[in-house]
Amino acid sequence: MSAYYAYAKKSFLGKSAYRFDHLMGILSTCLQFFIFYEIYRALYGSSENVDGITMSMVTTNFVLSLGLGAIFAPNDYFLPSRIWDGSISTELLRPMSFKGRMIAENVGEAAFNLIFKFVPVLLIAILTTGMEKPAGAVNMLLFLVSAILGYGVLWSISFTVQMTSFWLINIWSLITIKDVFVNILSGKMIPLWFMPVWLMGMLKYTPFASIYFTPVQIYLGQLSVSETLFKCMIQVIWTVVIFMIGNVLWNKGQKKLIVQGG
Repeated sequence: MSAYYAYAKKSFLGKSAYRFDHLMGILSTCLQFFIFYEIYRALYGSSENVDGITMSMVTTNFVLSLGLGAIFAPNDYFLPSRIWDGSISTELLRPMSFKGRMIAENVGEAAFNLIFKFVPVLLIAILTTGMEKPAGAVNMLLFLVSAILGYGVLWSISFTVQMTSFWLINIWSLITIKDVFVNILSGKMIPLWFMPVWLMGMLKYTPFASIYFTPVQIYLGQLSVSETLFKCMIQVIWTVVIFMIGNVLWNKGQKKLIVQGG
């Protein structure tokens, strides 16, 4: 475990070395939030709510979703970059799990983003907008648990997409498609409350809604205890299922891997 901790720490410190990039990350997240905020404020106009959804609920959704999005930033090119330059052959010889190292480095980056991206954006949003407070202390605790599970779902999706790089020269298009699905179907860009009822009924069972929208619902107290446990169970199931698919591709890909040059 000490080796994985060292990689996580290295990743954390590595991110802190690029201060300008860090500041641009905060600015980018704040700009995204305020752009969405102003768009929806204009759409709401003088109305207090639309179909029972208040502007403060929409604001809270954007703050949490964009904030968690800043934290949940798995490196989609972790494996592809090493296949492209041939260093994967050396990586596989290390006396530690390559997948474990992926997770450790991503956790290190996530910890950095939590402290230096999410917290500043959260403070700015609290001071300048009508973000709602958590429905209660228990809701806040369950929100944190669900957010971690949501990260597991997103990481597993990224992991599985990366595994296709054993067969594809460039997976940029797949990563782009993945990002579009995640941004739209997770409620990050468009709160799922505004989706058609039939589509909402389908999306709540997909892995995408589990990433951001489920934690937001728990935070706002929209789910009962039984519903919360059910949604968390869905998050766990999707994490395991998607990771297993990626693991199958990983095992098959290693047998197919051919590294030239060096």
